[in-house]
Amino acid sequence: MTKMLQCISPVDGSVYAERPVLSPEAARAAVAATRAARKAWAARPLDERVALVQKAVARLGEINDDVTTELAWQMGRPVRYGGEFRGVNERTQYMAEIAREGLADIALEDSDTFRRFIRREPHGVVFVIAPWNYPYMTAINTIVPALIAGNAVVLKHATQTMLVGERLVQCFHEAGVPADVFQNLVLDHDTTEALIGEGAFDFINFTGSVAGGARIERAAAGTFTGLGLELGGKDPGYVMDDADLSAAIETLMDAAMYNAGQCCCGIERIYVHESLFDKFVEGAVAFARAYKLGNPLDSATTLGPMASKRFADTVRKQIADAVAAGATAHVPTFAEDDGGTYLTPQVLTGVTHDMEVMREESFGPVVGIMPVKDDEEALALMNDSPYGLTVSLWTSDPDRAEALGARLETGTVFMNRADYLDPGLCWTGCKNTGRGGSLSILGFHNLTRPKSYHLKKVTK
Repeated sequence: MTKMLQCISPVDGSVYAERPVLSPEAARAAVAATRAARKAWAARPLDERVALVQKAVARLGEINDDVTTELAWQMGRPVRYGGEFRGVNERTQYMAEIAREGLADIALEDSDTFRRFIRREPHGVVFVIAPWNYPYMTAINTIVPALIAGNAVVLKHATQTMLVGERLVQCFHEAGVPADVFQNLVLDHDTTEALIGEGAFDFINFTGSVAGGARIERAAAGTFTGLGLELGGKDPGYVMDDADLSAAIETLMDAAMYNAGQCCCGIERIYVHESLFDKFVEGAVAFARAYKLGNPLDSATTLGPMASKRFADTVRKQIADAVAAGATAHVPTFAEDDGGTYLTPQVLTGVTHDMEVMREESFGPVVGIMPVKDDEEALALMNDSPYGLTVSLWTSDPDRAEALGARLETGTVFMNRADYLDPGLCWTGCKNTGRGGSLSILGFHNLTRPKSYHLKKVTK
């Protein structure tokens, strides 16, 4: 009997989509077809590859209304926010603009005697394992530069957003990217790990949990396959004594609650200088209470359900455990909170780093806020985490932010903003957040390998 994967909609608990899992044999055949197609794709002129990728993303924009509705059903983001096309397009256009520079030869010498240079060559077949929380943007981070660089791509999307993979290949194929060059495969964990262990891919990019990243590493052990891993996060915000308080409240709370808190770089813990603490908490609580929790298909809804009851249960437990240990929950339970996927946004004070809600990833609409006396105390608390993706510093002094940033264990330091991916900067992390990096020129470097040429023009 064929195994089926199902997307259970957080909107109403219905089966929104289901697809049969490929057998190991069919999966191997599909990957082999992609490998056979990669050389012809890499041989196409760079400008042609860029144009086809841009055309594909433009096609995605043409169906954005349908895609936005599908996202609401699959993972619960309110339709009022318009999907992910703006971010997808911004990242695509930037990577297209820098492609020639990012893939250019590094010339060392071209004299009468020698020609010496380093060239970037595509890895071959890039395997993208994409998550459900930002299913288009996270996938595009690798798919676009990988194809532009001359790789072929196999995509395995999260079951929760299984239609996203289909939409992506639809648009790329309609734009003229050959079907075998970019494939979407429905795979279970066993077949995925078997393919990785067999060395079926030349580079793997995975975005997901720490446990998932560990499984990928174990599966790839001994194959020497390159890995890019973006895993967990517990990103902090720090509001200094000279911060613009109203701007800090609005930005940090939006970063904590947007997408029902299901953001890789969402703010999950906030440290506020003691002189501003009471006013910050007052504003944060008002911000959280103003959300309208409800059906994401309703244009009035500003906070939709979490993607699954299991995820919501984790957040509820973290909150309950923190309150039992002495924390204060400031937001009364909303009428729309059904004990399932629909969850009240919550602000906690009286929290400590002995509580799970301040140390382990919540990935939901909850944030703990602590007062600090100075930068040193804030630094110690921000670094007291097994993760390191982003930090958000709030101050009027960029030199102070840069100096503190140099001592922070993180991939990105923001000042006076949060929860944003700048395609010109490398998206990367440290500690249990993972390894590697996407976007920017370095994103092209991670999706290619260096090849050195040492050409001697004379024989004596």
